[in-house]
Amino acid sequence: MSVQQALRLASLPLALGLTVWLAGPGLAAEPGKITIVLPEELDIVDPCHASRSNIGRVVKQNVTETLTEINPDDASVTPRLATSWERIDDRTWRFQLREGVVFHDGTPMDAEAVATSIQRTLNPNLDCEIRTKFFGNTKVTPKVVDQYTLDLVTDEPSPILPTMMGTVTVQAPSTPMDELTREPIGTGPYVFTSWTPGQDVVLTRFDDYWGETPEVEEVTFIWRAESAVRAAMVATGEADIAPSIAPQDATDPEMDFSYFDSETTQFRIDMDFPPLDDIRVRKAINLAIDREAFRGTILSKDVVPAAQFVVPGVNGHNPNLKPYPYDPEQAKALLEEARADGVPVDTEIEIIGRHANYAGVTEALEAVLAMLQDVGLNVTLRMTEVGEWNDIYTKPYAEDRGPNLFHAMHDNNNGDAVFTVFNKYHTDGAQSVISYPELDEIIEKATVAVNPERQELWQEAFRMIHEDIVSDVMMFHMIGFTRVSPRINFTPTISTNSEIQVSTVTFKD
Repeated sequence: MSVQQALRLASLPLALGLTVWLAGPGLAAEPGKITIVLPEELDIVDPCHASRSNIGRVVKQNVTETLTEINPDDASVTPRLATSWERIDDRTWRFQLREGVVFHDGTPMDAEAVATSIQRTLNPNLDCEIRTKFFGNTKVTPKVVDQYTLDLVTDEPSPILPTMMGTVTVQAPSTPMDELTREPIGTGPYVFTSWTPGQDVVLTRFDDYWGETPEVEEVTFIWRAESAVRAAMVATGEADIAPSIAPQDATDPEMDFSYFDSETTQFRIDMDFPPLDDIRVRKAINLAIDREAFRGTILSKDVVPAAQFVVPGVNGHNPNLKPYPYDPEQAKALLEEARADGVPVDTEIEIIGRHANYAGVTEALEAVLAMLQDVGLNVTLRMTEVGEWNDIYTKPYAEDRGPNLFHAMHDNNNGDAVFTVFNKYHTDGAQSVISYPELDEIIEKATVAVNPERQELWQEAFRMIHEDIVSDVMMFHMIGFTRVSPRINFTPTISTNSEIQVSTVTFKD
Protein backbone atom coordinates (compact mmCIF):
# COMPACT_ATOMS: atom_id res chain seq x y z
CA MET A 1 0.00 0.00 0.00
CA SER A 2 1.34 3.46 -0.89
CA VAL A 3 1.58 6.32 1.59
CA GLN A 4 -1.22 8.15 -0.20
CA GLN A 5 -3.51 5.10 -0.09
CA ALA A 6 -2.89 4.54 3.61
CA LEU A 7 -3.65 8.15 4.48
CA ARG A 8 -6.72 8.32 2.23
CA LEU A 9 -8.27 5.13 3.58
CA ALA A 10 -7.57 6.07 7.18
CA SER A 11 -9.30 9.43 6.84
CA LEU A 12 -12.59 7.91 5.63
CA PRO A 13 -15.31 7.43 8.28
CA LEU A 14 -16.14 3.81 8.97
CA ALA A 15 -19.34 2.61 7.37
CA LEU A 16 -22.47 3.05 9.42
CA GLY A 17 -23.25 -0.59 8.76
CA LEU A 18 -20.53 -1.72 11.19
CA THR A 19 -21.85 -4.33 13.58
CA VAL A 20 -22.17 -2.86 17.04
CA TRP A 21 -21.88 -5.29 19.94
CA LEU A 22 -24.15 -3.72 22.50
CA ALA A 23 -23.56 -3.75 26.22
CA GLY A 24 -27.04 -5.05 26.87
CA PRO A 25 -30.48 -3.51 26.34
CA GLY A 26 -30.95 -0.34 28.33
CA LEU A 27 -27.87 -0.89 30.51
CA ALA A 28 -26.52 2.63 30.16
CA ALA A 29 -29.91 4.21 30.80
CA GLU A 30 -30.62 2.55 34.17
CA PRO A 31 -30.95 5.12 36.98
CA GLY A 32 -27.76 5.49 39.00
CA LYS A 33 -25.72 3.36 36.59
CA ILE A 34 -23.33 4.25 33.79
CA THR A 35 -21.32 2.33 31.21
CA ILE A 36 -17.86 3.36 30.01
CA VAL A 37 -16.59 1.81 26.78
CA LEU A 38 -12.79 1.69 26.44
CA PRO A 39 -10.59 0.77 23.47
CA GLU A 40 -8.46 -1.82 25.29
CA GLU A 41 -9.36 -4.70 27.56
CA LEU A 42 -7.69 -5.22 30.91
CA ASP A 43 -5.04 -7.93 30.96
CA ILE A 44 -4.37 -7.47 34.70
CA VAL A 45 -6.15 -5.41 37.36
CA ASP A 46 -3.49 -4.93 40.03
CA PRO A 47 -3.42 -1.23 41.03
CA CYS A 48 0.37 -1.27 41.32
CA HIS A 49 0.24 -1.19 37.50
CA ALA A 50 -2.24 1.72 37.46
CA SER A 51 0.27 3.83 35.53
CA ARG A 52 -0.79 1.79 32.50
CA SER A 53 -3.75 3.53 30.90
CA ASN A 54 -5.93 0.46 30.43
CA ILE A 55 -5.65 -0.30 34.17
CA GLY A 56 -5.54 3.23 35.56
CA ARG A 57 -8.76 4.25 33.85
CA VAL A 58 -10.58 1.56 35.80
CA VAL A 59 -8.97 1.45 39.24
CA LYS A 60 -7.03 4.66 39.95
CA GLN A 61 -8.93 6.99 42.32
CA ASN A 62 -11.99 4.78 41.82
CA VAL A 63 -10.94 1.63 43.71
CA THR A 64 -7.55 2.62 45.10
CA GLU A 65 -6.48 6.14 45.97
CA THR A 66 -3.18 7.97 46.34
CA LEU A 67 -1.74 9.92 49.26
CA THR A 68 -1.60 13.07 47.16
CA GLU A 69 -3.33 14.10 43.97
CA ILE A 70 -1.77 15.95 41.05
CA ASN A 71 -3.89 18.70 39.53
CA PRO A 72 -3.96 18.12 35.73
CA ASP A 73 -4.28 21.84 35.03
CA ASP A 74 -1.16 23.14 36.75
CA ALA A 75 0.61 20.05 38.24
CA SER A 76 0.04 21.36 41.77
CA VAL A 77 -0.14 18.76 44.55
CA THR A 78 -3.28 18.52 46.68
CA PRO A 79 -4.35 16.26 49.58
CA ARG A 80 -6.08 12.90 49.06
CA LEU A 81 -5.39 10.19 51.67
CA ALA A 82 -2.73 12.44 53.18
CA THR A 83 -3.98 15.74 54.58
CA SER A 84 -0.57 17.46 54.82
CA TRP A 85 3.16 16.87 54.46
CA GLU A 86 6.40 18.57 55.36
CA ARG A 87 10.08 18.05 54.70
CA ILE A 88 11.88 17.04 57.89
CA ASP A 89 15.37 16.91 56.37
CA ASP A 90 17.00 16.37 52.96
CA ARG A 91 15.93 12.73 52.80
CA THR A 92 12.75 12.63 54.94
CA TRP A 93 9.19 13.74 54.23
CA ARG A 94 6.50 13.43 56.93
CA PHE A 95 2.90 12.74 55.87
CA GLN A 96 -0.16 13.22 58.06
CA LEU A 97 -2.84 10.72 57.06
CA ARG A 98 -6.58 11.27 56.91
CA GLU A 99 -8.28 9.78 59.98
CA GLY A 100 -11.39 7.60 59.93
CA VAL A 101 -10.74 6.06 56.49
CA VAL A 102 -11.34 2.33 55.99
CA PHE A 103 -10.53 -0.09 53.21
CA HIS A 104 -13.34 -1.90 51.42
CA ASP A 105 -12.71 -4.97 53.61
CA GLY A 106 -13.20 -2.90 56.78
CA THR A 107 -9.50 -2.62 57.68
CA PRO A 108 -8.54 0.84 59.00
CA MET A 109 -6.33 2.95 56.75
CA ASP A 110 -3.48 3.97 59.04
CA ALA A 111 0.27 4.46 58.89
CA GLU A 112 1.02 0.74 59.18
CA ALA A 113 -1.33 -0.10 56.33
CA VAL A 114 0.07 2.63 54.06
CA ALA A 115 3.65 1.59 54.84
CA THR A 116 2.81 -2.01 53.85
CA SER A 117 1.20 -0.85 50.61
CA ILE A 118 4.18 1.33 49.65
CA GLN A 119 6.56 -1.55 50.37
CA ARG A 120 4.47 -3.79 48.11
CA THR A 121 4.41 -1.32 45.21
CA LEU A 122 8.18 -0.77 45.45
CA ASN A 123 8.92 -4.48 45.91
CA PRO A 124 11.43 -5.39 43.15
CA ASN A 125 10.14 -8.97 43.11
CA LEU A 126 6.70 -7.77 42.00
CA ASP A 127 8.00 -5.40 39.30
CA CYS A 128 5.08 -2.98 39.46
CA GLU A 129 5.11 -0.43 36.65
CA ILE A 130 4.54 2.40 39.14
CA ARG A 131 7.93 1.53 40.67
CA THR A 132 9.80 1.17 37.38
CA LYS A 133 8.14 4.15 35.68
CA PHE A 134 8.07 6.74 38.45
CA PHE A 135 10.73 5.82 41.00
CA GLY A 136 13.65 4.59 38.89
CA ASN A 137 16.55 3.99 41.23
CA THR A 138 15.04 6.05 44.10
CA LYS A 139 14.76 3.90 47.23
CA VAL A 140 11.96 4.79 49.68
CA THR A 141 11.70 3.43 53.22
CA PRO A 142 8.43 4.04 55.11
CA LYS A 143 8.72 4.56 58.89
CA VAL A 144 5.65 4.67 61.13
CA VAL A 145 5.74 7.60 63.57
CA ASP A 146 2.28 7.09 65.09
CA GLN A 147 -1.12 5.80 63.96
CA TYR A 148 -1.67 8.57 61.41
CA THR A 149 1.86 9.88 60.84
CA LEU A 150 4.23 8.31 58.33
CA ASP A 151 7.78 9.27 57.42
CA LEU A 152 9.12 8.40 53.97
CA VAL A 153 12.91 8.27 53.89
CA THR A 154 14.77 8.23 50.58
CA ASP A 155 18.34 7.13 49.94
CA GLU A 156 19.01 10.37 48.07
CA PRO A 157 17.31 13.78 48.41
CA SER A 158 13.92 13.71 46.69
CA PRO A 159 12.56 17.26 46.48
CA ILE A 160 9.38 16.22 44.64
CA LEU A 161 8.44 13.17 46.72
CA PRO A 162 4.92 14.54 47.49
CA THR A 163 4.35 14.69 43.73
CA MET A 164 5.69 11.18 43.32
CA MET A 165 3.24 9.92 45.94
CA GLY A 166 0.44 11.09 43.67
CA THR A 167 1.28 8.08 41.49
CA VAL A 168 1.27 5.38 44.21
CA THR A 169 -2.10 3.74 44.85
CA VAL A 170 -2.76 2.53 48.40
CA GLN A 171 -4.05 -1.03 48.80
CA ALA A 172 -5.32 -3.00 51.79
CA PRO A 173 -2.79 -4.91 53.93
CA SER A 174 -4.51 -8.17 52.93
CA THR A 175 -3.19 -7.74 49.36
CA PRO A 176 -0.55 -10.41 48.54
CA MET A 177 2.96 -8.96 48.80
CA ASP A 178 4.70 -11.08 46.16
CA GLU A 179 2.03 -11.79 43.57
CA LEU A 180 -0.44 -9.76 41.52
CA THR A 181 -4.01 -9.54 42.75
CA ARG A 182 -7.20 -10.08 40.76
CA GLU A 183 -9.33 -8.51 43.51
CA PRO A 184 -7.99 -5.05 44.35
CA ILE A 185 -9.08 -3.62 47.68
CA GLY A 186 -8.68 0.08 48.31
CA THR A 187 -10.26 3.05 50.06
CA GLY A 188 -11.85 4.62 46.98
CA PRO A 189 -15.47 5.56 46.33
CA TYR A 190 -16.03 2.28 44.44
CA VAL A 191 -15.62 -1.40 45.32
CA PHE A 192 -14.15 -3.74 42.72
CA THR A 193 -17.17 -6.03 42.36
CA SER A 194 -16.39 -8.30 39.43
CA TRP A 195 -14.07 -8.87 36.50
CA THR A 196 -15.25 -11.13 33.69
CA PRO A 197 -12.28 -11.38 31.29
CA GLY A 198 -13.32 -10.63 27.74
CA GLN A 199 -16.56 -9.05 28.91
CA ASP A 200 -16.56 -6.37 31.61
CA VAL A 201 -15.49 -4.98 34.97
CA VAL A 202 -18.16 -3.78 37.42
CA LEU A 203 -17.58 -1.34 40.27
CA THR A 204 -20.22 -0.49 42.88
CA ARG A 205 -20.43 2.50 45.21
CA PHE A 206 -18.74 2.11 48.61
CA ASP A 207 -21.20 3.16 51.28
CA ASP A 208 -18.50 3.85 53.89
CA TYR A 209 -16.41 6.11 51.67
CA TRP A 210 -14.71 8.91 53.61
CA GLY A 211 -15.48 11.60 51.03
CA GLU A 212 -18.61 12.92 49.41
CA THR A 213 -21.07 10.28 48.23
CA PRO A 214 -20.91 10.09 44.43
CA GLU A 215 -24.08 10.10 42.36
CA VAL A 216 -23.10 7.07 40.26
CA GLU A 217 -24.08 3.88 42.12
CA GLU A 218 -22.58 1.40 39.68
CA VAL A 219 -20.24 1.63 36.68
CA THR A 220 -19.58 -1.06 34.10
CA PHE A 221 -16.43 -0.91 31.96
CA ILE A 222 -16.56 -2.69 28.60
CA TRP A 223 -14.20 -2.79 25.60
CA ARG A 224 -14.65 -2.27 21.88
CA ALA A 225 -11.60 -1.83 19.66
CA GLU A 226 -13.29 0.15 16.88
CA SER A 227 -13.58 3.88 17.47
CA ALA A 228 -16.73 4.19 15.35
CA VAL A 229 -18.39 1.45 17.39
CA ARG A 230 -17.58 3.20 20.68
CA ALA A 231 -18.87 6.52 19.40
CA ALA A 232 -22.07 4.88 18.11
CA MET A 233 -22.70 3.21 21.46
CA VAL A 234 -22.83 6.58 23.20
CA ALA A 235 -25.00 8.04 20.43
CA THR A 236 -27.52 5.21 20.79
CA GLY A 237 -27.56 5.25 24.59
CA GLU A 238 -25.71 1.96 25.06
CA ALA A 239 -22.76 3.69 26.78
CA ASP A 240 -22.17 6.98 28.56
CA ILE A 241 -18.48 7.74 28.07
CA ALA A 242 -16.19 6.73 25.19
CA PRO A 243 -12.66 8.12 25.47
CA SER A 244 -10.05 7.93 22.70
CA ILE A 245 -12.34 8.12 19.72
CA ALA A 246 -10.87 9.02 16.33
CA PRO A 247 -11.16 12.63 15.12
CA GLN A 248 -13.26 11.51 12.14
CA ASP A 249 -15.78 10.00 14.62
CA ALA A 250 -15.96 13.16 16.75
CA THR A 251 -18.69 14.72 14.63
CA ASP A 252 -21.22 15.89 17.20
CA PRO A 253 -20.29 19.08 19.07
CA GLU A 254 -23.01 18.37 21.63
CA MET A 255 -21.36 15.12 22.75
CA ASP A 256 -17.72 15.26 21.61
CA PHE A 257 -14.96 16.96 23.60
CA SER A 258 -11.43 17.62 22.36
CA TYR A 259 -8.54 18.41 24.68
CA PHE A 260 -4.76 18.63 24.63
CA ASP A 261 -3.84 15.46 26.46
CA SER A 262 -0.53 14.40 28.01
CA GLU A 263 0.24 11.61 25.56
CA THR A 264 3.22 11.68 23.22
CA THR A 265 3.74 9.11 20.47
CA GLN A 266 7.17 7.85 19.51
CA PHE A 267 9.20 4.98 18.10
CA ARG A 268 11.93 3.61 20.36
CA ILE A 269 14.92 2.66 18.22
CA ASP A 270 16.57 -0.54 19.43
CA MET A 271 20.17 0.55 18.98
CA ASP A 272 21.69 -2.79 20.00
CA PHE A 273 21.41 -4.18 16.48
CA PRO A 274 22.70 -3.10 13.05
CA PRO A 275 21.80 -1.13 11.07
CA LEU A 276 20.12 0.81 13.91
CA ASP A 277 23.42 1.09 15.78
CA ASP A 278 24.54 3.62 13.15
CA ILE A 279 23.41 7.19 13.85
CA ARG A 280 23.12 7.93 10.12
CA VAL A 281 20.44 5.26 9.80
CA ARG A 282 18.60 6.62 12.86
CA LYS A 283 18.66 10.13 11.41
CA ALA A 284 17.51 8.81 8.02
CA ILE A 285 14.48 7.17 9.65
CA ASN A 286 13.55 10.49 11.27
CA LEU A 287 13.98 12.39 8.00
CA ALA A 288 11.92 9.86 6.04
CA ILE A 289 8.66 10.54 7.92
CA ASP A 290 6.30 13.26 6.74
CA ARG A 291 4.65 14.20 10.03
CA GLU A 292 2.47 16.88 8.45
CA ALA A 293 0.80 14.23 6.27
CA PHE A 294 -0.86 12.71 9.37
CA ARG A 295 -2.48 15.93 10.57
CA GLY A 296 -6.11 16.19 9.58
CA THR A 297 -6.10 12.72 7.99
CA ILE A 298 -5.37 9.79 10.29
CA LEU A 299 -4.89 12.08 13.29
CA SER A 300 -6.45 15.33 14.43
CA LYS A 301 -5.29 18.45 12.61
CA ASP A 302 -4.39 19.79 16.06
CA VAL A 303 -1.74 17.23 17.02
CA VAL A 304 1.67 18.84 17.55
CA PRO A 305 4.84 17.35 16.00
CA ALA A 306 7.15 16.43 18.88
CA ALA A 307 10.86 16.62 19.54
CA GLN A 308 10.79 15.23 23.10
CA PHE A 309 8.60 13.08 25.31
CA VAL A 310 7.15 15.79 27.59
CA VAL A 311 4.69 18.49 26.64
CA PRO A 312 5.08 22.21 27.31
CA GLY A 313 4.27 22.97 30.92
CA VAL A 314 6.10 19.92 32.27
CA ASN A 315 9.22 20.91 34.19
CA GLY A 316 12.18 20.07 31.95
CA HIS A 317 10.50 20.60 28.57
CA ASN A 318 13.10 22.08 26.20
CA PRO A 319 11.45 24.74 23.99
CA ASN A 320 14.52 24.99 21.74
CA LEU A 321 14.20 21.48 20.26
CA LYS A 322 12.60 21.14 16.85
CA PRO A 323 11.16 18.02 15.16
CA TYR A 324 13.19 16.52 12.33
CA PRO A 325 12.06 17.91 8.96
CA TYR A 326 10.69 15.74 6.17
CA ASP A 327 13.63 15.26 3.80
CA PRO A 328 13.50 11.89 2.00
CA GLU A 329 16.38 12.78 -0.32
CA GLN A 330 18.67 13.49 2.61
CA ALA A 331 17.47 10.24 4.21
CA LYS A 332 18.44 8.31 1.07
CA ALA A 333 21.84 10.03 1.00
CA LEU A 334 22.54 9.07 4.63
CA LEU A 335 21.58 5.46 3.94
CA GLU A 336 23.86 5.31 0.90
CA GLU A 337 26.71 6.80 2.91
CA ALA A 338 26.20 4.20 5.63
CA ARG A 339 25.99 1.41 3.02
CA ALA A 340 29.27 2.54 1.48
CA ASP A 341 30.91 2.16 4.89
CA GLY A 342 29.68 -1.41 5.24
CA VAL A 343 26.59 -0.83 7.36
CA PRO A 344 23.99 -3.53 6.50
CA VAL A 345 21.21 -1.04 5.74
CA ASP A 346 19.17 -3.69 3.88
CA THR A 347 18.66 -5.75 7.07
CA GLU A 348 15.00 -6.24 7.92
CA ILE A 349 13.72 -3.84 10.58
CA GLU A 350 10.46 -4.64 12.35
CA ILE A 351 7.98 -2.01 13.46
CA ILE A 352 6.15 -3.29 16.55
CA GLY A 353 2.80 -1.67 17.32
CA ARG A 354 -0.11 -2.19 19.69
CA HIS A 355 -3.74 -2.62 18.64
CA ALA A 356 -6.06 0.14 19.90
CA ASN A 357 -3.22 2.13 21.46
CA TYR A 358 -5.05 5.12 20.03
CA ALA A 359 -7.69 5.59 17.36
CA GLY A 360 -6.14 5.01 13.92
CA VAL A 361 -2.88 3.53 15.21
CA THR A 362 -2.77 0.67 12.69
CA GLU A 363 -3.36 3.01 9.78
CA ALA A 364 -0.73 5.42 11.12
CA LEU A 365 1.88 2.66 11.35
CA GLU A 366 1.03 1.43 7.87
CA ALA A 367 1.70 4.95 6.58
CA VAL A 368 5.05 5.10 8.43
CA LEU A 369 5.90 1.69 6.99
CA ALA A 370 5.30 3.00 3.47
CA MET A 371 7.37 6.13 4.10
CA LEU A 372 10.36 4.13 5.34
CA GLN A 373 10.09 1.71 2.44
CA ASP A 374 10.01 4.66 0.03
CA VAL A 375 13.54 5.70 1.08
CA GLY A 376 14.81 2.15 0.60
CA LEU A 377 14.62 0.61 4.07
CA ASN A 378 13.56 -3.04 4.49
CA VAL A 379 10.78 -2.62 7.05
CA THR A 380 7.90 -4.84 8.18
CA LEU A 381 5.02 -4.25 10.60
CA ARG A 382 3.76 -6.43 13.46
CA MET A 383 0.73 -5.42 15.52
CA THR A 384 0.40 -6.94 19.01
CA GLU A 385 -2.16 -7.12 21.82
CA VAL A 386 -1.54 -5.17 25.02
CA GLY A 387 -0.15 -8.11 27.05
CA GLU A 388 2.46 -9.08 24.46
CA TRP A 389 3.28 -5.42 23.81
CA ASN A 390 4.01 -4.75 27.48
CA ASP A 391 6.23 -7.83 27.68
CA ILE A 392 8.32 -6.52 24.77
CA TYR A 393 8.36 -2.93 26.06
CA THR A 394 9.95 -3.65 29.43
CA LYS A 395 13.13 -5.41 30.55
CA PRO A 396 14.29 -8.13 30.38
CA TYR A 397 14.32 -7.94 26.59
CA ALA A 398 14.33 -11.06 24.46
CA GLU A 399 17.89 -11.96 23.50
CA ASP A 400 16.84 -13.34 20.11
CA ARG A 401 15.09 -10.14 19.01
CA GLY A 402 16.20 -8.32 15.89
CA PRO A 403 16.40 -4.62 15.01
CA ASN A 404 13.06 -2.98 15.70
CA LEU A 405 11.23 0.30 15.96
CA PHE A 406 8.93 -0.06 18.96
CA HIS A 407 5.93 2.22 18.73
CA ALA A 408 4.64 3.58 22.04
CA MET A 409 2.52 6.31 23.55
CA HIS A 410 3.68 7.79 26.84
CA ASP A 411 1.86 10.17 29.15
CA ASN A 412 3.37 12.49 31.70
CA ASN A 413 0.70 14.61 33.37
CA ASN A 414 2.61 14.75 36.65
CA GLY A 415 4.51 17.98 36.08
CA ASP A 416 8.15 16.88 36.06
CA ALA A 417 10.43 15.12 33.59
CA VAL A 418 11.64 12.69 36.28
CA PHE A 419 8.54 10.59 35.59
CA THR A 420 9.79 10.07 32.05
CA VAL A 421 13.54 10.34 31.70
CA PHE A 422 14.96 7.71 34.06
CA ASN A 423 12.59 4.98 32.92
CA LYS A 424 13.09 5.69 29.23
CA TYR A 425 16.76 6.70 28.95
CA HIS A 426 18.91 5.80 31.96
CA THR A 427 21.05 2.68 31.62
CA ASP A 428 19.02 1.10 34.44
CA GLY A 429 15.65 2.33 33.18
CA ALA A 430 13.09 -0.46 32.81
CA GLN A 431 12.16 0.65 29.28
CA SER A 432 15.54 1.99 28.16
CA VAL A 433 17.55 0.52 25.29
CA ILE A 434 20.49 2.94 25.59
CA SER A 435 23.48 3.31 27.88
CA TYR A 436 25.38 6.60 27.93
CA PRO A 437 27.34 7.40 31.12
CA GLU A 438 27.24 11.13 30.43
CA LEU A 439 23.46 11.06 30.09
CA ASP A 440 23.14 8.87 33.20
CA GLU A 441 25.09 11.45 35.18
CA ILE A 442 22.80 14.27 34.05
CA ILE A 443 19.70 12.24 34.91
CA GLU A 444 21.02 11.38 38.38
CA LYS A 445 21.92 15.02 39.11
CA ALA A 446 18.55 16.29 37.89
CA THR A 447 16.64 13.77 40.02
CA VAL A 448 17.94 15.30 43.28
CA ALA A 449 18.24 18.94 42.12
CA VAL A 450 15.79 21.79 42.58
CA ASN A 451 14.85 24.49 40.09
CA PRO A 452 16.31 26.27 38.23
CA GLU A 453 19.18 23.73 38.06
CA ARG A 454 16.73 20.83 37.84
CA GLN A 455 14.95 22.30 34.83
CA GLU A 456 18.23 23.10 33.05
CA LEU A 457 19.55 19.56 33.56
CA TRP A 458 16.37 17.98 32.19
CA GLN A 459 16.49 20.29 29.19
CA GLU A 460 20.07 19.27 28.48
CA ALA A 461 19.12 15.61 28.79
CA PHE A 462 16.39 16.03 26.18
CA ARG A 463 18.79 17.94 23.91
CA MET A 464 21.36 15.15 24.11
CA ILE A 465 18.75 12.46 23.45
CA HIS A 466 17.31 14.29 20.43
CA GLU A 467 20.46 15.65 18.81
CA ASP A 468 23.47 13.60 19.94
CA ILE A 469 22.06 10.11 20.45
CA VAL A 470 18.91 10.08 18.25
CA SER A 471 17.44 7.12 20.12
CA ASP A 472 13.84 7.85 19.10
CA VAL A 473 11.58 8.84 16.29
CA MET A 474 9.45 11.38 18.08
CA MET A 475 6.04 11.79 16.45
CA PHE A 476 3.27 13.84 18.11
CA HIS A 477 1.91 15.42 21.25
CA MET A 478 -1.61 14.09 20.90
CA ILE A 479 -5.09 15.55 21.00
CA GLY A 480 -7.75 13.48 22.71
CA PHE A 481 -11.42 13.12 21.79
CA THR A 482 -14.04 11.78 24.19
CA ARG A 483 -17.75 11.31 23.53
CA VAL A 484 -20.02 11.93 26.52
CA SER A 485 -23.71 11.05 26.78
CA PRO A 486 -26.13 13.98 27.14
CA ARG A 487 -27.62 12.27 30.22
CA ILE A 488 -24.52 12.95 32.35
CA ASN A 489 -22.09 15.72 33.27
CA PHE A 490 -18.44 14.76 32.71
CA THR A 491 -15.60 16.95 31.45
CA PRO A 492 -12.52 15.17 29.98
CA THR A 493 -9.13 16.55 31.00
CA ILE A 494 -5.46 15.91 30.34
CA SER A 495 -5.80 13.00 32.79
CA THR A 496 -8.60 11.19 30.93
CA ASN A 497 -6.16 8.97 29.05
CA SER A 498 -4.82 7.60 32.33
CA GLU A 499 -7.71 7.81 34.80
CA ILE A 500 -11.46 8.38 34.75
CA GLN A 501 -12.74 9.45 38.15
CA VAL A 502 -16.30 8.13 38.20
CA SER A 503 -17.05 10.09 41.37
CA THR A 504 -16.94 13.31 39.31
CA VAL A 505 -19.81 12.13 37.06
CA THR A 506 -23.24 13.55 37.82
CA PHE A 507 -26.63 13.01 36.19
CA LYS A 508 -28.54 15.73 34.42
CA ASP A 509 -32.08 16.44 35.52
